[in-house]
Amino acid sequence: MKYYLYAVLAMLFWGLTFVWFKIANNYYNPLTIIFLRLVVSSALLWAFIRIAGKYEPLEKGDRKWFLLLALAQPFFYFLGESFGLSKVSSTISSAIIATIPLFSPLAAWLFSRERASVYALAGIAVSFTGIILMLVNRDLSLNAAPEGVLLLFMAVFAAVFYSLIVKRLSGKYSSLSIISRQNLIGSFYFLPLFLIFDFRDFMSVRPDFELISAMLQLAVFGSCLAYLFFITSIARLGMVKANIFTNLIPAFTAVSAYILLGETLNFQKVSGIALVVAGILVSQYRELNQLLNRRRYKIPTIKPQI
Repeated sequence: MKYYLYAVLAMLFWGLTFVWFKIANNYYNPLTIIFLRLVVSSALLWAFIRIAGKYEPLEKGDRKWFLLLALAQPFFYFLGESFGLSKVSSTISSAIIATIPLFSPLAAWLFSRERASVYALAGIAVSFTGIILMLVNRDLSLNAAPEGVLLLFMAVFAAVFYSLIVKRLSGKYSSLSIISRQNLIGSFYFLPLFLIFDFRDFMSVRPDFELISAMLQLAVFGSCLAYLFFITSIARLGMVKANIFTNLIPAFTAVSAYILLGETLNFQKVSGIALVVAGILVSQYRELNQLLNRRRYKIPTIKPQI
């Protein structure tokens, strides 16, 4: 059960990042937010590795995979998510990001021959219905800017590609090693863009408590703990099952945006959240049922008498 808990916690933290980003975006441009988030998280992770003695050397042949990993996420993922989020509401953005499980089974089957169960596919369908309910107005018009939607789907495909590489590396390296390296490499990817486009604006901003707390929460919870929990759950549950939990993100975002940002939470959104959660339960029905039966009908072990 702890791996299911890890997946849920990862989605909770990622759901909250949409709210924290909206707060930080009142001060900084998206590139600045991404770059600072990666720098702070990298510093924290590498400091912990040094203090705890958790350093793991890389095999020579895996260097290219880490470069590709960081290119997919954080680079392309954060570009799509952050610039899309600047044009679309936090709730709608999280709903689009939650379509990742729709593409994960196809990618998992094509590249790693990992099959999705009937329950997983049914759960995806139910959850996606809830996402559509949150994304579309009553007159069937799209409740979002088209360019923002396209940018967010770029993030979706980057996340699917990222999951494929993580599945390959998680058997060799710990979650801590993977996250620390991906964030460090990603910060170098973003450094030229930050210096060229955002450095002057960055220097003109005077940080206050609201901005500093939002940036720290993005770095600690969004770029450290969420990834640690997610990679651990992928290694144990598999790419398809772990990514299904992504459907929880819009539910967490909608509630937190309502509380912290004052975004509307009407009956349509609540119904969508309920369908999202129902889809998660359907997708995990077989595993949860087996787990409950094992706990209910434990067979006692009898030690032979000598």
